[in-house]
Amino acid sequence: MKKAVVLYSGGLDSTTCMAIARNQGFEPYALSFAYGQRHSVELDKARDYAPLIGARDHMVVDIDLRKMGGSALTADIEVPKDGSSEDDIPITYVPARNTIFLSFALGWAEVLGSSDIYIGVNALDYSGYPDCRPEFIESFQAMANLATRAGVEGNIPYRIHAPLIDLTKAQIIQQGVALGVDYRLTHSCYDPDSAGRSCGSCDSCLLRLKGFLEAGLIDPVDYIS
Repeated sequence: MKKAVVLYSGGLDSTTCMAIARNQGFEPYALSFAYGQRHSVELDKARDYAPLIGARDHMVVDIDLRKMGGSALTADIEVPKDGSSEDDIPITYVPARNTIFLSFALGWAEVLGSSDIYIGVNALDYSGYPDCRPEFIESFQAMANLATRAGVEGNIPYRIHAPLIDLTKAQIIQQGVALGVDYRLTHSCYDPDSAGRSCGSCDSCLLRLKGFLEAGLIDPVDYIS
């Protein structure tokens, strides 16, 4: 099987993306980040689930984005609830996060001799993050083939796979279920309680719940209320 680096947070989208990579004939190398996020319970899910869905290896990189702050996920800023954010780009956006993550993925892919990177970004049912758009993915792919030795000298160009980018959350869930994804072992909430239960009212929870409802399924994770 060909190797592919898969950005893997332990959330719904990245877990589905991992299953898709595996189904498309790739041996996944899961890459997660401990970046100072307040919802670090997702890393526990990632560590538990990565080997169960076929990850050949799982690397967790420590980078402290709290030093920069600027986001409700990495600073002492309240997470918006019940759709209260009126900004086009909400305060849960982490500055340059996907650019940083993809850069690490590109480095690991080059070391592994892989030309394929998977990322579970979505441009339909999402929170408005600029680094989830097709234009960003296309631009990073072009950069990857200009900025690396493997890209310049290699015969096979780097490809950034974003298989969820034009799917609704319901379609993502349906595809994951068809591939055998167990969504009990995923986490999406930005503001979980001390027991790791989802709040049910942040943007990520609302999108997740909407997706399960539209898919005609019940979300199997625990919510506070």
